[in-house]
Amino acid sequence: MWMGAGRLDTAGASWSVPLRTAPSSLRPAPLHSWACSSFSCKSQGSLAVVVAGRAQPSTCCHPAGRGPRLPKVYCIISCIGCFGLFSKILDEVEKRHQISMAVIYPFMQGLREAAFPAPGKTVTLKSFIPDSGTEFISLTRPLDSHLEHVDFSSLLRCLRFEQILQIFASAVLERRIIFLAEGLSTLSQCIHAAAALLYPFSWAHTYIPVVPERLLDTVCCPTPFMVGVQMRFQQQVMDSPMEEVLLVNLCEGTFLMSVGDEKDILPPKLQDDILDSLGQGTNEPQTSEQLNEHVSGPFVQFFVKTVGHYASYIKREANGQGHFQERAFYKALTSKANRRFVKKFVKTQLFSLFIQEAEKSRNPPAGYFQQKILEYEEQKKQKKSREKTVK
Repeated sequence: MWMGAGRLDTAGASWSVPLRTAPSSLRPAPLHSWACSSFSCKSQGSLAVVVAGRAQPSTCCHPAGRGPRLPKVYCIISCIGCFGLFSKILDEVEKRHQISMAVIYPFMQGLREAAFPAPGKTVTLKSFIPDSGTEFISLTRPLDSHLEHVDFSSLLRCLRFEQILQIFASAVLERRIIFLAEGLSTLSQCIHAAAALLYPFSWAHTYIPVVPERLLDTVCCPTPFMVGVQMRFQQQVMDSPMEEVLLVNLCEGTFLMSVGDEKDILPPKLQDDILDSLGQGTNEPQTSEQLNEHVSGPFVQFFVKTVGHYASYIKREANGQGHFQERAFYKALTSKANRRFVKKFVKTQLFSLFIQEAEKSRNPPAGYFQQKILEYEEQKKQKKSREKTVK
């Protein structure tokens, strides 16, 4: 059985959560053969969150019920990655599943009738459970979910900081990237982590965490892609006609193929800043949340320094429609190296989709990226003030 959640990224939007039995054509596939973006589903009775939209789809699964299980799945499909919120909904579904299917439907009806929370806001549902009475369930949407369901530890175990930086540089210019590894979990975790480094931008091209054998021809596509391939298909991949691809061997921590200019894509000064930040405190014990923040932070700061001034170069008409002033935007950068990079970056789909959303919105979206932009601008003001005082 599944719950399909429609587009949920606007404040006040209604939940779209039909609940019905999956078609019989979908049932025969055993769940343990499905490769999720973070790990493989091991059990037949599962709960799943599938996020699919303009960026890459990703999946989170965990077992449903206890004891003997039927081949049954509860699934939420959404275009946004509120994994914590959706996981809580699935926990509530699982709790009701163990009582009776009839108890699930009133809960889902209450969910449909409630407005989907805006970023950082909470919606409270009232639900009745036999023998337990009425309870109130609070569902909070995170203000910014860019690190939800991301694990950088696998990427760090497989590659050096310099290699991660080159993968990031290739992804920023929307090149073709192939990851090779033995394990499905290593592939999916590393590719998901690599895509997460692009925040606040989203990979908008072919994205397959684990490519099945029948789709190996994907590596011959002339368009951008980011895919994972099991090591047993390495020779088949290398014998394929490919152009300008970065082929990453996660088992050996090496690049088997590259374009050759990966070290020159990003401005040298900003590359050094990223590497310096990544190297600080890496030997100290960190929680997974601290590690994610430590790895993601320098890359977010890179975008703050290169394109964080974008909002000032969106000119609006009386009706509120914005128009991005591209030439004035990149000319505003004083560093020639930064300007050369940004002139290339503004031509990518990554940046175009980001700017299209910004042109539609009257105000910059609240979130982690905007917070870092404001902090950076405040730091520059304080620096100028100190320099004036010294003079």
